[in-house]
Amino acid sequence: MQSTVDTHTDHEPHLRCGRHLLDLSFPRVMGILNVTPDSFSDGGQHLAQEDALRHAETMLAEGAAIIDVGGESTRPGASPVSAQQELDRVAPIVERLVRELDALVSVDTSCPKVMREVSALGGGMINDVRALEREGALAAAMGSGLPVCLMHRQGEPQDMQQAPHYTLPIEEEVAEYLIQRVAQCEAAGLRRERLLVDPGFGFGKSVEHNLRLLSRMQGLTRLGLPLLVGMSRKSMIGKVLGRPVEERLAGGLVLSAMAVERGARILRVHDVAPTMDAINMAWAVLQEGSEQQAREGAGS
Repeated sequence: MQSTVDTHTDHEPHLRCGRHLLDLSFPRVMGILNVTPDSFSDGGQHLAQEDALRHAETMLAEGAAIIDVGGESTRPGASPVSAQQELDRVAPIVERLVRELDALVSVDTSCPKVMREVSALGGGMINDVRALEREGALAAAMGSGLPVCLMHRQGEPQDMQQAPHYTLPIEEEVAEYLIQRVAQCEAAGLRRERLLVDPGFGFGKSVEHNLRLLSRMQGLTRLGLPLLVGMSRKSMIGKVLGRPVEERLAGGLVLSAMAVERGARILRVHDVAPTMDAINMAWAVLQEGSEQQAREGAGS
């Protein structure tokens, strides 16, 4: 795959997310709201509904376009949870985010039962790290009427970071997997205009895999689908910079700006306000470059 593909995508600039219409003609921020006791960065911080609601309110005020609610930790080594346990964690907060804050809520889930319930509660997007591979997930996603993000991963959280290995270069493996999953979803009746893709940084990938994947990520724009990227506070930053999880903001901001330059349209992050500044600055430079190219083209 070449890394010089332009960032044009075939999707409409607006994505229908339940009753919300999300403008993706420029990069948007997705704020992370984990209602789990064991997520790698913020586990246990937002278990109480009021704490979760106030944190979401702050992220929206800082510029987040989407709140991504997760009830199952997918950090390396995490243990699975039951469908009911996950639903008990996410359903009350989704209902309140929609009712009290009129938020566009994404739910980070692979569970068909959770997908069905949160769509009925007014959720606006499904964000599935298992790309609808779990039994019943594709049918549940189709029935929800919501857009779905398909993510690449290798293995499951319990074992995905135990010596990840790929036969092809990582960017080719990721692209081939996502192309196949998109085709399988379309064949089952899930329309292409409802799909987004995520290269899955940190999900069955070494630091070297992650760095190479970001360097060559622009090639994924050839899929013609909105590109969602999540690198906030991840171990790739810690290992490169030697920083603990609470000191990874600066590295994450650089990665977010580079992701935007390579075609990302949604950045999934913990730190909304500084990320907004970083991507808005990067976008301003990129837009000036596009305008300069247009001026030069018009004058030729």
